[in-house]
Amino acid sequence: MNVKRSLSLAGHRTSLALEPEFWGAAERLADRRGQSLAAFVLDIDRTRGDRNLASAVRVAVLADLTACLADPERAASS
Repeated sequence: MNVKRSLSLAGHRTSLALEPEFWGAAERLADRRGQSLAAFVLDIDRTRGDRNLASAVRVAVLADLTACLADPERAASS
């Protein structure tokens, strides 16, 4: 079941629905980058092209996981 959250991105309110597991992973990734969740999602929003925002967040989380699996040293420092 998706959980809907409202975020303010560059002064605009938007709602985003993700599975709880993706929210948790996005929060951890944002924290690791020293960003708020809203700043993390804004970075994704700026580069997502024509992909919808929820899908773009999921892909960003998956890309990070894939990078960690490919580089065990990166995963250990996360």
